[in-house]
Order: sequence, then structure tokens, then C-alpha cells
Amino acid sequence: MTKKIILDLDTGIDDTLALSYILGSPDAELIGITGTYGNVLLETGVNNDLNLLAMFGREDIPVFKGPSHPSDASDFSVPPSSGIFHGENGTGNIEIPAKSTKQAQEQSAVDFIIESARKYDQDELVYVPTGASTTLDAVYAKAPDVIDRLKVVMMGGALTQPGNCNPFMEANISQDPQASNRVFATEANITMIGLDVTMKVLMTKEDTQQLRELGTKAGRFLADMTDYYIDISEQEDPAFQGGCNLHDPLAAAVALDATLVQTFPVNLMVETEGPGIGRTIGDPNRLLSPVKNTKVAIDVDGDRFVKRFKERLFALAAQSE
Repeated sequence: MTKKIILDLDTGIDDTLALSYILGSPDAELIGITGTYGNVLLETGVNNDLNLLAMFGREDIPVFKGPSHPSDASDFSVPPSSGIFHGENGTGNIEIPAKSTKQAQEQSAVDFIIESARKYDQDELVYVPTGASTTLDAVYAKAPDVIDRLKVVMMGGALTQPGNCNPFMEANISQDPQASNRVFATEANITMIGLDVTMKVLMTKEDTQQLRELGTKAGRFLADMTDYYIDISEQEDPAFQGGCNLHDPLAAAVALDATLVQTFPVNLMVETEGPGIGRTIGDPNRLLSPVKNTKVAIDVDGDRFVKRFKERLFALAAQSE
């Protein structure tokens, strides 16, 4: 069954690959992109989204602006680590080879998500946030009635692995730990695709060379962008495994096919102060609750996912200019 997807992106490199995966999936209908802050500023990410849609010939898909800063702050600055791993422009300092003439929608991302959640049920629509939880937190605060209507497959967190910001904290959760904690405290249907599984799936330079050999502008752009990601991962990551991790694309893939991962049901919390701020961990206050609202992915069928990811990415790049 084709699933309707909303991607919530802070469009850096792996967000771009997640968008590409969904656009290349015959079992997905992308009904909208909601932009957020994180790897880049909100405006930069939204412009990236619009230009990527132009590159892929999919400017029919609307883009909406979400919050531009964390829920407990009045502004946002891109962390230095994001500039290192994603480049100053979010796409590895590689220019997207298309310029959109479109603009973001007047309707806010929060209102679009609420409207969509009320229109479709959980069997039809999946919301896939690949950045901070700020937008989802704002949705739940404004419209509590959609908490049990909206299926969420999020990229973020870590349960069995160290964080990638510090030993405790994963990057997306780090942007707004308070919002993430409030989201996990609800009874929402959440699947967490964290570092437990995203560190196990890779894209290599052999793969990017195949993209480049397609001879299309989209293929060359994706190859050059991902090569930047691979190179910076090798330079900065002491646990480099020979390629770049496919964090956001795995979340996008699980939104369409939950059998790609094995999950552990648990009620999560996020530490919001102290040395462990940003840590995703079981909530001791709900330890005996018979209802476990979050499913944490703890293993992945990596070979099956990577094979499918490459097939869909290459097919999309081949048919684009």
C-alpha cells in the first residue's frame, strides 16, 4: 500500500538522501516537506528543499516553514559540528544544480501537520522528523487530539550506543532536549531510529562512483555531496567504518517498511539538565506501565536496506536531468 509521507527536514546531506529515497519510492506519496533548523538555519534548509525538488522535477510538492529555533530559546545558531559535517550550505558546499522559482507555503508547518493528521489515519500517513522535535512538540501542544492519530518514525536518539555529540547526546535530540522529552512523554505512536541502527548502514565511494557514472546532473550532485560526507566522516569519526552513515534515509525507509528493523518497546525520557542532558533513556516513572508508546530500533537488516536504498536512489538520479 502506498503511504503518504511528511518529511520534516533540517536539510543537510543525509536529509537530502532521505528526500531522494522517498521520491524514488513507488510505495510513497510525499504530500509535503516541513522545514526546521539544525544542520542549517531554517531558511537555508527550506531553500535547499525547494531547489532539490526543482532538480528532481517535483515542484508540485509543497514546502512549509516550521519553528526556526528551539522551544526554550529565542534564536538559533548552527553548531560548528554541523558546518563541518554538512558544509556551510548543508549540501557539502556543493551547489544544487537547479534553482526553484517556488516559495514556501504561507501555511505553517505546524498547521499543515495538524490538518494532515486530522485528514488521514495512521495506516495512511507517516510523519518522519529527521531533525529537532520542536515542530512535533508544537503540534501536540496546539492540537492534542492528533497525538493518537499521527504515526511518527523519527531519526534521533541512542539507547545502546554513545551519542555523537558527546557520550550521552545524539545530534537531533541535542537541538531541543526539552521538546523531545515532552514528545516521548505522550502516548504517541513513535518509532525511534537512532544511532543503534543508523551506524550500521553505510554508503561508500564505490556507490557514489556508480551515481556519477549515470551521467546526469542529479547523479553528479548526489555523488559529489556524498563524497564530501564520506571524506569528512573519515577525517572526524574515530569509528569510521569505510563510508558515511545513512541516518535519515533509514528512518525514511522504515516509515515505508517497518520490517527493516527490530524494535524494543519502552517508555522513553530525555534528560534535560546536568551532565547527561540529551540522553534518551527509559523513564523510571513509567517502568511498570503496561503501555509502551515508543519502539526503539535496536537492529537492522542492513544488507536489505542498503540494496533497496541504492536501487531507489540510482533510479531517481537516472531519470532526473
